[in-house]
Amino acid sequence: TAAHSCDEALACFMLKSLPEYKDATIVRSRDPKVLGQLPILVDVGGVYDSSKHRYDHHQRGFDEVFGHGFKTKLSSAGLVYKHFGKRVISAISGISDEKVIDTLFLKVYDGFIQEIDGIDNGVAVKDGEQAPNYRISTDLSSRVGYLNPGWNEDASDIEQRFHKAVAMTGKELTDRILSYKNHWLPARDLVTKAIATRHAVHKSGSVVLFEKFCSWKSHLHKIEQELKLEVGKAPPSILYVLYPDSSGKWRIQCVPMREGSFESRLALPEPWRGVRGEELSKLTGIDGCVFTHAAGFIGGNNTQEGALAMASSSLDFYAKTSAAAGGDNEPSSKKLKTSEN
Repeated sequence: TAAHSCDEALACFMLKSLPEYKDATIVRSRDPKVLGQLPILVDVGGVYDSSKHRYDHHQRGFDEVFGHGFKTKLSSAGLVYKHFGKRVISAISGISDEKVIDTLFLKVYDGFIQEIDGIDNGVAVKDGEQAPNYRISTDLSSRVGYLNPGWNEDASDIEQRFHKAVAMTGKELTDRILSYKNHWLPARDLVTKAIATRHAVHKSGSVVLFEKFCSWKSHLHKIEQELKLEVGKAPPSILYVLYPDSSGKWRIQCVPMREGSFESRLALPEPWRGVRGEELSKLTGIDGCVFTHAAGFIGGNNTQEGALAMASSSLDFYAKTSAAAGGDNEPSSKKLKTSEN
């Protein structure tokens, strides 16, 4: 029997999570006579035909992708996920709400399955000929590969090794789906509600407030797209996010231009940057100021009211600057690339 790969192990786990395949026996073979008798094939057979439950991706001319804007060619894991993924998510998470499952369906592909598709098909992480700065060898696909016998090891236990790979990939998929269910989805709900009520926080609609901290960065830009909100560097775009930190004080953080970007839509005013404590309070006229980062992407205040006052004052600062400069909120020379320390 041939060495196993991550995509086939994960494809088998996903299928066995479903009632109709729960008790199925996994047969590993490339013998056409054996394959022809099996009700479903993954990663072998040279055919992709979902109507016949054939899910191979090695054949010439295969170029199937997941859709929904994703362009990575599918492996057997991606193929099985494309056709069975929603049911797999429901089986693992216990979720029955179709809208929630639809959301998780895209999230799990983007955050988990697509990487396996790309690695198995040799799709480069980045475009261009430049060599990567380092090699990643601890990803799931590599760890599954390490379960195969070494060149100088006895291969008599290869079937047991394969079932270890199925268990390993299955555990990681299960953990990821449950993490999205228990942490990612609740944060998305909080961000959605905070965006909906932002005009009650500040009349501009540019300030979002969370009564408790949540992982908002992975949601805000996507929800803005879904709601077709105006995005820019001035009101009514969402520019600042307020939330309490672990010490009970409050933070004001600038919304990045895009998820993962180090450039803020509207950094805190340049005169505030790098100033702390009482000196900052005197400069801004706002009690309880704690700091403004030297890069201007985040600041702090002792109270929620103080953090909101900082946001309001920053908006006023740029409104006056824009009026004086003839309209542009922040000159291009003052666009900052910031990083969170």
